[in-house]
Amino acid sequence: MTKADLIDRVVSLGDLTRRDGEVIVETLFDSIISALKGSDKVEVRGFGSFRTRQRKPRIGRNPKTGESVAVPAKRVPYFKPSKELRDLVNPDEAKPMKTGLPAADTATA
Repeated sequence: MTKADLIDRVVSLGDLTRRDGEVIVETLFDSIISALKGSDKVEVRGFGSFRTRQRKPRIGRNPKTGESVAVPAKRVPYFKPSKELRDLVNPDEAKPMKTGLPAADTATA
């Protein structure tokens, strides 16, 4: 799904113009981005949370020349899906697994 598809879905939900849908989607994205820039965490219950993670400096390698390159420390955005979202995406994993073994007989004679 692209950003344009998302805008179309928002517009189709109500009596909105395309411009209104663009403003809604842009405002949502801008709010998440500005929160992450400020090192805040964005949590949407039932969907997941956005936060940043700190990466340590490291020595990388230029794939073209093979030369070592110093990669500086940086913050990278990270998304952690909620359990509800994971269960919706993978419905089979939410159900208990069947082992195929017969149930234990608890009655003793």
